[in-house]
Amino acid sequence: MTFAINGALQGLLYALVAIGFSVIYRASKVFNIAQGELVVLGGFLVWLTVTEWALPLYLALPLSLALAVVGGWLIEGIFFKRLIGEQVFAMVMMSIALLIFMRGFMLVVFGPDVRAFPAIFPSKPIIFHGVLIIRPLLIGGILTVLIAFGLSYFFNRTRAGLSLTAVAEDHRTAMDLGISVRRASQVAWILGMVLAMVGAVVTMNGNSINFLASGIGFIAIPVALLAGLEAITGMLLAGILIGVTERLTAGYIDPLIGANFASVFPLLLMLLILTFRPSGFFGWKTIERI
Repeated sequence: MTFAINGALQGLLYALVAIGFSVIYRASKVFNIAQGELVVLGGFLVWLTVTEWALPLYLALPLSLALAVVGGWLIEGIFFKRLIGEQVFAMVMMSIALLIFMRGFMLVVFGPDVRAFPAIFPSKPIIFHGVLIIRPLLIGGILTVLIAFGLSYFFNRTRAGLSLTAVAEDHRTAMDLGISVRRASQVAWILGMVLAMVGAVVTMNGNSINFLASGIGFIAIPVALLAGLEAITGMLLAGILIGVTERLTAGYIDPLIGANFASVFPLLLMLLILTFRPSGFFGWKTIERI
């Protein structure tokens, strides 16, 4: 039971990172391969304000949030501003370039050393009917659910959100309809960077951070593909499924085979998803007239 509950909560954290993929894709038509690097950058912003500058949390967290907003705005302006209306291939290649640049940037600015990440949330576990629940994971799971339903309402029920969603269909069509693709792209990357910072706070709470922590982005990709890139609330179910199976694999199968199969399980699942259900279980179905 402990494996299942904490696996579900861990999966919700994967879902939080995966929602970053969805938000950026739905409003800018970019599958951001570098989302894991954004998580690490967001984590370093929190580390910088809380640990290095020694600001109190009530000042450090809003300042980190403001820096994340600026960071998302700069990334869009530097890397993706001139790609509006271009082919998807160009955006994917730029996303790969962003991943490489971000890793180099963080190595130069923050170095390769592993640094202690501040404990934003209390780390004392909760014991409920004999089940040990990791408190930061529980807090992160609750935040993820609230964020997912809030963003789903925004994209599906508000005029601004529907305008952003239209951009994901086609840049040129959206421009013909009078929608500002540039503004949608800016909003997408700012939201993606803010979500990455929140994910970093929950994921790294009281642990450590360095540039290699970006691996969580690759674990979150199967969650996004299983749900479908457009399905924000679907990420919750997909994340829980992957988190639970990963924890059960680590707890029961790995000791039997003497290998770390749990670490590659999400990637194997991603291959199966791409083979049999490329659009995911909740993604949009595209119908083309020939």
